[in-house]
Amino acid sequence: MDRGERVLPEIPVIDLGRAGPVALLEAERDRALALLDAAGRRYPRMALALGDRVTLRWLHRSDNPYRDEIARLAAVLGAPGGVLLNLSHEWACTSAAVAPPGDSPRLFRVLDWDHDGLGRHVVAARHAGPAGPWINLTWPGFVGCVQGLAPGRFAAAFNQAPMRRRSPSRALDWTLDRTQVWHRPGLPPAHLLRRAFETCADYAAARRLLCETPLALPTLFILAGTRPGEGCVIERRPDGAALHPAPAAVANDWLTPGRRDRPRGSVSAERRQNLSSRLAAEHDDLAWLAPPVLNPTTRLALLARPAEGRLTVQGFERDGPATRVLRLDSAA
Repeated sequence: MDRGERVLPEIPVIDLGRAGPVALLEAERDRALALLDAAGRRYPRMALALGDRVTLRWLHRSDNPYRDEIARLAAVLGAPGGVLLNLSHEWACTSAAVAPPGDSPRLFRVLDWDHDGLGRHVVAARHAGPAGPWINLTWPGFVGCVQGLAPGRFAAAFNQAPMRRRSPSRALDWTLDRTQVWHRPGLPPAHLLRRAFETCADYAAARRLLCETPLALPTLFILAGTRPGEGCVIERRPDGAALHPAPAAVANDWLTPGRRDRPRGSVSAERRQNLSSRLAAEHDDLAWLAPPVLNPTTRLALLARPAEGRLTVQGFERDGPATRVLRLDSAA
């Protein structure tokens, strides 16, 4: 461990057992309030409060299974934004699944989102779900799962999908996208990924669930299992799925040729190509992380090996590393 890493805070590892996000919020409420404060510096409180009401109405109309949990979290927080931020899928990411012949699969994951505090306040929450234990790299007050590891089963994450190109205006396309979301009954990607970790016994079951469950908006799932060959990127649209077997890297554009939608984030193709070029090497740390995959909006980077139950993760802010590197080994 170098001198710069020693002065950084550790990522908390919190054993929740069968307790859920409300218990995590009660244990780490200050972190959640810090994230809401950061949101309040970017958006007016009135806009956050209005967003809470509209989002909660959509959750009820779509019969979302986590709506009551989100409402309880918002009540515990007692501040505007608690509901809205649970359904705020504005991140851009770079991720990859690698399943080399004769070796165990790996998940590479970089979360990019220009929201201060996400790297500093990330926690590793250990859950005991119906299908087995799993680790959610998450934030207090958040109900879903953006990335996680189920030792001995699989690791998974999701990236924001490209924006459908309907007009010459990016702002108009964004508005049309969000208008359609409010009229779809499917699950948000973060809620579907949580369900996969809670209920899927293995890679095959997780892949089937992520491919077939109705979804509220397009997304890019990245999945790695425990056996050679178990890895893929799943391009999900509300009406179907396309699979790209590992080794496959993805940022925020489609891998399927011919789709002309708008990539999210910056230099999406360059980030994908950069990560692809690094997948052949053997990695058990974060040495593969380099620009442009690492950039000022990076908030988290991880490497997961589901077969061994190993996880390496670090939080980032715009000025660089925000936490020490956390190394977890379920076999230790």
